[in-house]
Amino acid sequence: MSFKREEVSKKIGDRIREIRLSKGLSIEKVANGANIDYTQLSRIELGKINTSIYQIYCISRSLDVPVSQIFHVLDNN
Repeated sequence: MSFKREEVSKKIGDRIREIRLSKGLSIEKVANGANIDYTQLSRIELGKINTSIYQIYCISRSLDVPVSQIFHVLDNN
């Protein structure tokens, strides 16, 4: 299945938020660990911006999960 750019951003953002909340982490803590501003992480989680793969990598490190755990949501459809 093929996704539009906005759909990919939304799915990835939703997955990041899901992982963050399941670990009981604040948006500020994850953003600090990823070395990005918390407002930027909020926009990523909301699917408002299309972020770089490097930033997703940094977020995955801050969440202590493999980056594949974030991207797997694109394989399930």
